[in-house]
Amino acid sequence: MSAVGDVQVGQTVAERTVHLTRESLVRYAGASGDFNPIHYRDDVAASVGLPGVLAHGMLTMGLAVETIVAWLGDAGRILEYGVRFTRPVVVDPETGADLVIVAKVGAIDDESARIDLTVTSAEATVLGKAQVRVRLP
Repeated sequence: MSAVGDVQVGQTVAERTVHLTRESLVRYAGASGDFNPIHYRDDVAASVGLPGVLAHGMLTMGLAVETIVAWLGDAGRILEYGVRFTRPVVVDPETGADLVIVAKVGAIDDESARIDLTVTSAEATVLGKAQVRVRLP
């Protein structure tokens, strides 16, 4: 893994897979205060036309950006972060769901770099235009 100041466009700077379970969702609900039943009750999710219990969007977004923190060495280097939610992350009651996150350098200027995050689950992109602008040292 390269140092933050030594980056090139196209370079992969971080990647990881995060396994989510229904317990993960319950823990996140408690920490965030988001107790919407689509995040823990199959019957409610089905009644509103969802394919199953969904991971919280903010949980998915947070796990994605956390992927680059070790590479940055300091989360305070994050200047901006934005995503589009493109598909839900369905968390199976028995097998859970995997989030696969790959972070690549998309652009560089004098003081910052844009890191593009590719975030997939079940081979589908779940966050679109996931971009983090970070301050270079």
